[in-house]
Amino acid sequence: MVEKIRELTEFLENSLTAYHAKEQARQTLLKNGFTALSETEDFELVEGGKYFVERGASLIAFTVGGLDRFSYKIVASHVDSPALKLKENPVKRTENCAVLNVEPYGGGVWYSFFDRPLKIAGRVVKNDDGRIYAETVESPFLVTVPSLAVHQNRGVNEGFAVNAQTDLLPLLSLAGGESEWLEKLAGETRVLSHDLFIVNAEKPYTFGVNNEFLASPRIDNLTSVCGSLEALLGKAESDGVCVAALMHHEEVGSHSTQGAGGDFLENVLRRIAYALRFDDNEFYKALASSFFLSVDNAHALHPNHPEKSDPTNKTLLGGGVVIKSHAGGAYVTDAVSSAIVKTVLEKAGVSYQSFFNRSDARSGSTLGVAALTRLGIAGADIGLAQLAMHSACECFAASDYIELVNGLTAFYSSDFIADSNGFTVR
Repeated sequence: MVEKIRELTEFLENSLTAYHAKEQARQTLLKNGFTALSETEDFELVEGGKYFVERGASLIAFTVGGLDRFSYKIVASHVDSPALKLKENPVKRTENCAVLNVEPYGGGVWYSFFDRPLKIAGRVVKNDDGRIYAETVESPFLVTVPSLAVHQNRGVNEGFAVNAQTDLLPLLSLAGGESEWLEKLAGETRVLSHDLFIVNAEKPYTFGVNNEFLASPRIDNLTSVCGSLEALLGKAESDGVCVAALMHHEEVGSHSTQGAGGDFLENVLRRIAYALRFDDNEFYKALASSFFLSVDNAHALHPNHPEKSDPTNKTLLGGGVVIKSHAGGAYVTDAVSSAIVKTVLEKAGVSYQSFFNRSDARSGSTLGVAALTRLGIAGADIGLAQLAMHSACECFAASDYIELVNGLTAFYSSDFIADSNGFTVR
């Protein structure tokens, strides 16, 4: 357990943005013998091979197992988290200071971003003799969003509505010191454009009397990203193609070329089939025999606000893997897919629990819905229970991460045989 939590902590610490998380995943895969593929070239695949392909900040890794029963076992998670995105020409000068003009990315708990050590991080795009390329960067300096003193905002403790245009501007420098901010961040080569974010720079830490909790920025959803990679690397041999899809833009709807609602995952699955010499008919048969896990976190019962949880499905910290369901289709789980997941987890000795929103609360959605409307694969939404979702710093029970990794490893190591009456799990 200690080693897995250490690896997760390092992943969280080094993944300041989706671009950093993708790069961390890429380096991990290369170190473990995976081959990089390109969408602009043919896929050359062999049975027993390990591969990955990238598009923007998204990355899809897969292993090719036995092909007697060709199907896909897919675990999908997202690499992005709520943050403050810099606009073009972001420097705004006030009386004697310079601040940065930003806009919200995703639905953050924005008051939690005040008075913290923040960094500028993301990617910059440069031109080298006509070759346009991107670099992942992070600032060597910190910025912060200062809150307004209680003496100047007497009602702050009775309720404070954050205005994104006026309240969330990070303090960059005293007047005159802002001119070199981009050079310090990205070097002297001219930057043509950028996708830069203001992110929490605090390091992960454990807490609790037995250090049983882990707090960190971006737990949603980098715990799922790291867990799916751990499982893909640690799985037993099994039939079919095991896929870890790390997708961007979930926090803003997944509707992009590299998001789950785009064609990236579908195209990669098709190209895998073609490279392995399967025709369209075999591809569609494979989809009908495949299974998809959308892995994203769920709200744990809050110790100070238990009334916010469903009265008969209390999702607990330390309670194991969460299986998420919703009558309105916010999650893809149904009775059959839930039973399949429970069977896999029970065979592996992994604890699990159910999550439902309160019936009078609006539910968020996940990338499973976006992806499966294109693919038509059976699937379920799972994750781990956490607190403070979308805050600048979130937390969860460390033991649940171990259960999640063990559950995903068991999923990849299982074989699913579909027939007209359902699935057999082996």
